[in-house]
Amino acid sequence: VQLQAFGGGLVQAGGSLRLSCAASGRTFSGYFMGWFRQAPGKEREFVAGINWSAGSTYYADSVKGRFTISRDNAKNTVYLQMNSLKPEDTAVYYCAAGLGSSAPGAYSYWGQGTLVTVSS
Repeated sequence: VQLQAFGGGLVQAGGSLRLSCAASGRTFSGYFMGWFRQAPGKEREFVAGINWSAGSTYYADSVKGRFTISRDNAKNTVYLQMNSLKPEDTAVYYCAAGLGSSAPGAYSYWGQGTLVTVSS
């Protein structure tokens, strides 16, 4: 599976962005999909995840109620809608495909990352 994330950019605090992750290659629909982020000097952290049927979603406490993950298996795409953005959300955001976990090691395929910068 090849993954390409896009949609990042510069936004003011309180604003919104929608990230997209397009998949190609092997069957996309069978994978659990996750979004992670990594801020400068920090470890990569789990943000949100969604199972293959989109029936179950998971969020880090820091983004609950503000971010929404979704997927369209027909389009081989997973989305991350980010609302009420805060400066602490600034990071490079990565999409990943794997087994289903908040641990980066559980994911076999990674996109290249897209930078989100939230100004105060």
